[in-house]
Amino acid sequence: MTKLSVNINKIATLRNSRGGDVPNVVQFAKDVQRFGAEGVTIHPRPDERHIRYQDAYDLKSEVYTEYNIEGNPIEKFNAMVIKVKPTQVTLVPDAVDAITSNAGWDTIKHKDFLIDVISEFKRHNIRTSIFVDPDLKQIEGAKATGTDRIELYTEEFAHQYSLGNKKAIQPYIDCAQLANEIGLGVNAGHDLSLDNIQFFKENIPGLLEVSIGHALVAESLYLGVENVVQMYLHKLS
Repeated sequence: MTKLSVNINKIATLRNSRGGDVPNVVQFAKDVQRFGAEGVTIHPRPDERHIRYQDAYDLKSEVYTEYNIEGNPIEKFNAMVIKVKPTQVTLVPDAVDAITSNAGWDTIKHKDFLIDVISEFKRHNIRTSIFVDPDLKQIEGAKATGTDRIELYTEEFAHQYSLGNKKAIQPYIDCAQLANEIGLGVNAGHDLSLDNIQFFKENIPGLLEVSIGHALVAESLYLGVENVVQMYLHKLS
């Protein structure tokens, strides 16, 4: 079964827009786990415009499923991850001014840097994942860094699927097959939704985990959080 990890960044965005503590991100994390989610994902950025670094510490004792912290491995981020010791750290090469993640790593160009970062996290027994585009060379490059898993960047698939182009799944199938063959775990995320998640899951071999935030929160406005979590779990089963 593919695990559902709920990205709660948008809950933090809503909280920060008002300046108080409503909605409470820790309570939301507790609730989605109670509703059946098998993981919680956060993605703090340097300007803390949604998830704050303090949230990462506050969530540590409340996430009893898989705790996944995503982000660009700058010094502040790395130090926080090592202190919190989540289940998994997902390395994402997002620029400081990026609205959301918009590209995977060039695992060949940044091989030495990624080896250094990953080896440090692994010394602290933190599982590592690298955010990558669906490119076979990048999957091979990821293997050389020593990472445990890759996370396939699924924005292009989601866009093409919305246009009716189901053939856009093929590069993701090819990359997942290669990852399975060379011993890399496969995660996926970005713009996955109730509309496309079942098709994606049914076609990707060995898909271990999906991280879903924006779509899940938006869908929950109409359908309710508990109901939406259950809908995802059903489509992933």
